[in-house]
This record gives sequence, C-alpha cells and structure tokens, in this order.
Amino acid sequence: MLEELEKAQKIYDTLVEFALTYSFKLFGAMVIFFIGWWLAAKIGRLVESLMTSRKIDVTLSRFTGGTCKLILLGVVGIIALSTIGISVTPLIAALGAIGLGAGLAIQGMLSNYAAGFTIIITRPFVLGDTIQVQGVTGIVEKVMLPYTILTDEDNVLIQIPNKLIIGEVIHNSATQMLISLEIGVAYSSNTQAVLNIVEKAVLSIESIDPERKPTIGIDRFADSSIQIGIRVWAPTTRHFEIKFALNKAIHDALIENNIEIPYPQREVRMLTD
Repeated sequence: MLEELEKAQKIYDTLVEFALTYSFKLFGAMVIFFIGWWLAAKIGRLVESLMTSRKIDVTLSRFTGGTCKLILLGVVGIIALSTIGISVTPLIAALGAIGLGAGLAIQGMLSNYAAGFTIIITRPFVLGDTIQVQGVTGIVEKVMLPYTILTDEDNVLIQIPNKLIIGEVIHNSATQMLISLEIGVAYSSNTQAVLNIVEKAVLSIESIDPERKPTIGIDRFADSSIQIGIRVWAPTTRHFEIKFALNKAIHDALIENNIEIPYPQREVRMLTD
C-alpha cells in the first residue's frame, strides 16, 4: 500500500512539474496558433479581394488567396511548435518521406491537381465561358484543382478531370455559341429573293447576338435543291430554344412567300425493246 502511494505521489509530482514547465509554453503556442490562423484567413481574403477588384479571374483570385492562407498557416504551425520546444526538422523530413510515398500511390490524382494548376495559371477559359472538350459542351461553372465543372442547357452538371482537359483541343466560344442551319429551296427559285426572305426571318428573332451579323448564303447544290446555309450567334444558355425558333421563322417565311421547299425525288425511266 505504501509503495502504491509513493508511485502515485511520483506521478503527481511529475504532472505538476510538467504543468509548471510547459503550461505557459502550451498556452503561448495556442495563442500564437489561433492568432496566426485568424491573420492567415484575413490576409487570404484580402489578397483575393484585391485581385478581384483589379478584375483578375475569379478562379485565379481564389486560388492565390487560398495558397497565401496555407503558406501562412504552415509558418505559424512551425513557430507554435518551436515555442513548446519541438524540433520541426525531423517532422519536416518525415512529412517529406510520407509525401513521396503518397505521391507514388496517387499519381492519377496528382496529375489532375497539376493540370488544374496549369488551367488556373494559363487560363484557357474562365467562369462563364462556353467550351467544348472531350465531346462535351457546356458553360464553365467551377474550376477546381482536381476537376472542372460544366453545366449544359439541360442544367446537367458535368464534372471533367483536369488531366483530360490539358493537352486536348478546347473550343472556347465565350458566352455565345454558333447555330448553323441549312434549308433547301427549288432550283427554279429566285435565290436573291430567297436570301432576302431568310435574312428578314432570321433578324426577326430578338435573341440572336446583335453585334454579329448573321451569315446567309448558298451553301451547296444538292440533287433536288439549292441548300441555303445560315450561321447565327446566340447565347449558349438558349441554344436549342433559339435554334427551334429560327427554324420555324424561316419555314413560315418561305411558305408565306410561296417558295418551294422540295423533297428528295428520283426519276426512273423504263427501257423497252
């Protein structure tokens, strides 16, 4: 019983000595860490707001602000550990070894992060642009380090790993998308009159881009008709809506002006003796 009391007394004395020796250091380290956390968050937001106010891309601004915050947090963590007498050199070496092993294990993920970093720095597209890549078309909603999120006209979110974007051919039409149409008229038609009628019908659609004049002309000579080509720029978010409206307006205008829209036909001759 006496031995147990002596052991308990020794444990108590050790705890008291530890508390007296390290309590102020622990308290100081916690104060340094929380103040550093607050300052890092504030500086990160300040950097982001400054870049945004100078009309720098939102994605790049957020990335730079977040990077500044993480760097400052790392510095604060090193200072806080040094305050309580913990050497950070072995810790950094261990983290480096762990990072090397983890890097080899998650090469695919790291390649996505590297590609995301490249997209943020080079900015081949920004938020709100309409891009086509990997056979997918949509408006850029978010550019994250591992992936990019697009949304199409059906309001479907499309997530593309960034490594599938870098090195591919990217079609970037900003906020507009080209609508290409084709309609056939009879060879007996007055082509100039047809072009005027089609142009008037196209311009009657208010949603098309007013700064880009529609391109209308003879596209090709088919077997049974003269094909009239129409190229119009319109907002990506209303691509199909405007396309359907254009088709109806052009069709109604041709019918109203008695312009024949021929259908495919073949002439068959019977040879007899």
